[in-house]
Amino acid sequence: MSRVILITGTRKGLGKSLAEYYLSGGDVVVGCSRGGASINHDRYYHYTADVANEKDVVGMVRSVRKEIGPIDVLLNNAGIASMNHTLTTPYKSVADVFSTNFFGTFLCTREVSKVMMKRKSGRIVNYTTVAAPLNLEGEAIYVASKAAVEAYTKVAAKELASFGIRINAIGPTPIATDLIRNIPTEKLDSLLEKQAIHRLGNVDDVTNAVDFLIDPKSEFITGQILYLGGVCA
Repeated sequence: MSRVILITGTRKGLGKSLAEYYLSGGDVVVGCSRGGASINHDRYYHYTADVANEKDVVGMVRSVRKEIGPIDVLLNNAGIASMNHTLTTPYKSVADVFSTNFFGTFLCTREVSKVMMKRKSGRIVNYTTVAAPLNLEGEAIYVASKAAVEAYTKVAAKELASFGIRINAIGPTPIATDLIRNIPTEKLDSLLEKQAIHRLGNVDDVTNAVDFLIDPKSEFITGQILYLGGVCA
């Protein structure tokens, strides 16, 4: 049976790949981004929305519930990075990173959970990063925003469990997408050396982890942070 999966940040990169992956498996995918759709498929629905804008998120979720149906899975993929030293990081960069990475995750989780709780069923996967447990220098703001996502995931898992909603987070290693295109090669190499498995991640690594977390057989798993690449907290 096909599921309705809402994925944020589907215009490009990992979000687009995730959308295409679940479409290929027969699911109905609802995507969103600040720009227009980049996927053309009869089971794909796109909303132009900013996940950090409460009005956009509320309107999108209400529309999905009314026009498409109940949401089975939410993947809070949308995110932006900041690769600056603390002393050279503008306040606006901090606000932008937290707005998308944390506030966006919160808003989408809150609104989608209101839909899921009525059916006593739902799976939510948030996105963090291996940069958090590795405490990577030069990424203080990005790491802080993802640490907030991790803390929120753990507490929200307790708050939502009684409604049949499971919420977990995955922390991918760097993946060859637009998010890391400006990272110097030597910095990437240094990061990979800190992993047990010394390579960049790929889309299959991520979909495998997401599939595990949203599978009905994983209904006893919630509030967990799964890092990829052999990185431990």
